[in-house]
Amino acid sequence: MQRRKYENRPDRDRVRFNIEAWEPKTALGKDVKAKRVTSIEQVFHDGRRIEEPEIIDALLPDLNSEIIEIASVQRMTKNNRKMKFRATAVVGDGHGHVGVGSGKDAEVKAAIESAIIDAKGKVIPIIMGCGSWQCLCGTKHSLPFKVTGRCGSVDVILKPAPRGLGIVASAPVKRMLELAGVKDIWSFSRGRTRARYNAVVAVYRALGSINHMKNVDSKIME
Repeated sequence: MQRRKYENRPDRDRVRFNIEAWEPKTALGKDVKAKRVTSIEQVFHDGRRIEEPEIIDALLPDLNSEIIEIASVQRMTKNNRKMKFRATAVVGDGHGHVGVGSGKDAEVKAAIESAIIDAKGKVIPIIMGCGSWQCLCGTKHSLPFKVTGRCGSVDVILKPAPRGLGIVASAPVKRMLELAGVKDIWSFSRGRTRARYNAVVAVYRALGSINHMKNVDSKIME
């Protein structure tokens, strides 16, 4: 698998749909179109599945996207090797919502569009807080507690940091946390961290585990 350098251009990578001409096919899409559902938090609270990317465009109009990696992958067929491009995209609004996706196609542009659409369908809410013992300011600039995530051989640990420190992480992880809205964080990783796809998916799983921990705590309190 070969990787190529890609200069990210936010305007170029922004894949948006015409909401006015959108004809929803799912029940959630029809509720969003009819404005019976007006916020993404309502969708997450009800546990409904997002199957149309237009839903994200309608509920999160300020969503930004960025391409983390473009790699060429090969698959052996009966005749010869068939090469495609795999793009890894991250989307986020900077206010507690982030998603990661990937797409493959014979053309780079189509792979990028497929990756962004896939990332929109995987948007999750991020619970922010101030869990650093060095700060405890009470504002939502970091994470409430330490979380871990794993993908392939990559393990990622995210620890709350004091206000003003910034994001201490590698370039793709830092950009993903910025899109999620995290301002200050300590990041530790191990494994084959050069695999950017595994790194950002590990961070995605770590951030998503906060919601799972919150649900477990609420059930214990009940």
